[in-house]
Amino acid sequence: MKLSTRGRYGVTAMYELALNYGKGPLSLRTIAAKQDISDNYLEQLICALRNAGLVKSTRGAQGGYVLTRDPAEITIGDIITIMEGPIALVDCLLNEADSSNQICKKAEKCVTRGVWERVCQSISEVLNSITLADLCENSRKTAILENSIVEA
Repeated sequence: MKLSTRGRYGVTAMYELALNYGKGPLSLRTIAAKQDISDNYLEQLICALRNAGLVKSTRGAQGGYVLTRDPAEITIGDIITIMEGPIALVDCLLNEADSSNQICKKAEKCVTRGVWERVCQSISEVLNSITLADLCENSRKTAILENSIVEA
């Protein structure tokens, strides 16, 4: 499984908004510059995040984007699911709820399906256990550690 740039950049854009949470809106241009993402691509990503209700926009000279919830309430799993869709290593796991639309006719008897379910569940648990606040805190700890090394 490999995340696309859409998923990775979606997380980094949300991280930038989380770093500035409570300080007012950030422009797309600012986010793009700080995270080295093209303005046009970022606009597409932000549109998906806005439609999902994770960010909102403010118009005007001081306008831009802000998170709609506290960074501690938004998980990486939330963002990845919005940007990439459901986390599934194999297609047969995508249609669990709709057995009439099974992609694989062997799904019910498949020996390896349980393995893929467990892997997907583990990935989801990890992604859903990490919040944007956690990323911000790790970033602060790294900056403090780097500063103490430089001063030593």
